[in-house]
Amino acid sequence: MLSAPILFRPESIHQQLDQRFYRPVEAAQFPQHQLRYRNHAAAKSVGLDGLDDASWVQHFGHFQPLDGSFLAPLALCYHGHQFGHYNPDLGDGRGFLFAQIRDQQDRLMDLGTKGSGTTPFSRSADGRLTLKGAVREILATEMLTALDVTTSQSFSVIETGEQLERNDEPSPTRSAVLVRLSHSHIRIGSFQRLAYMDDMDGIEMLARHVARHYFGGAAKTELAQTELVQTELAQTKLAKDNDGLDADAPLTELLPALSKPCCRCHCRYGWSLVGCRFCAWCFEYG
Repeated sequence: MLSAPILFRPESIHQQLDQRFYRPVEAAQFPQHQLRYRNHAAAKSVGLDGLDDASWVQHFGHFQPLDGSFLAPLALCYHGHQFGHYNPDLGDGRGFLFAQIRDQQDRLMDLGTKGSGTTPFSRSADGRLTLKGAVREILATEMLTALDVTTSQSFSVIETGEQLERNDEPSPTRSAVLVRLSHSHIRIGSFQRLAYMDDMDGIEMLARHVARHYFGGAAKTELAQTELVQTELAQTKLAKDNDGLDADAPLTELLPALSKPCCRCHCRYGWSLVGCRFCAWCFEYG
């Protein structure tokens, strides 16, 4: 029996936060748009598998907004440790949050980019990505998925017709823009930045936002009763991705509860064995 098609259900929930957390930006204008990769399975999971190649390039190369999501992309604000030192000048320097969508399990998913142009956080960089870098990310995410490691999905790669100079590979080298599908692009560094700024109101706002939209107990209970998660596989994945946190709990209880899924993820997958190189590459150069 054929399964029902998955509906496209756009969201713009990240804009419920204020501009302490993001900056509206514009995508770069590229001289060329050659579709090199589209992830059909990932597209199907969010109801975008019906796009023809021309529409795909319009949305994920020219970044024409998806109806019902953000009118303009959002470069997210964060800090973090880079090359062993705390860096308060980070942020989405060559990417942005392009759209949010519900997937087949009703999870809130992000479409984020890499190589889509400069932002207020680019510093002296060009905001671009090499085609080789995009291919490496496809290989890494597919390997991690095959090993049952929770990771982002490489959603789209479009070659963009520029020649880039890089110190770590033969140059000039071809350019591309990558789109990732991920269950949130909010980072630990998003909280680090607010702590650095001594913004306790911002920490509380972000913590409750994450708990409500990514670990909400009410949403978990309601979803578990639907036909979408009646299979053992779907229920297992839902339990793994959603701990049913109370977004209205006291902050002293909520923050430790939010850290537990991150700790379990690192312990379960053995960062040093399967993900260290890929994670370090993305966190240092993303």
